[in-house]
Amino acid sequence: QVQLVESGGGLVQPGGSLRLSCTASGSIFSFNAMGWYRQAPGKQRELVATITMSGSTNYADSVKGRFTISNAKNTVYLQMNSLKPEDTAVYYCHGSITPGGRVLSHGYWGQGTQVIVSS
Repeated sequence: QVQLVESGGGLVQPGGSLRLSCTASGSIFSFNAMGWYRQAPGKQRELVATITMSGSTNYADSVKGRFTISNAKNTVYLQMNSLKPEDTAVYYCHGSITPGGRVLSHGYWGQGTQVIVSS
C-alpha cells in the first residue's frame, strides 16, 4: 500500500511564501514522476507542477517564476513565492509510482492541504 501525505499548507498574506511537502511511504519499487495539483472552490482540479525522477520539470503558466518543484528521495516539495489570492486552493500531491512487486505504475493522490492567500 502506497500513501502520500502532504503538509505545509496554511494562511499567508499576498506576497508571502509557503513550502509544501509530500512524502510517499509504503511498498515502493520506483518513482516515475511526482506532481502538485490544486482545486479552488467551484473549479476543476488543475496541474500546478510536475517533476520526473530525472529532474525534468513542468509548470502551469500561472505559477511560472513564482513556484519551484523539487524532490529528494521519497519527498516532493513545492516552494511557493509571491503568493496571490488566486493561488488559494486545496493542493494535492500526485505520484506515478510502481509499487513493490509490481511491473506497472499507478497514480496515487494525497489527501490535500489547504492554502489560503488573504490579507
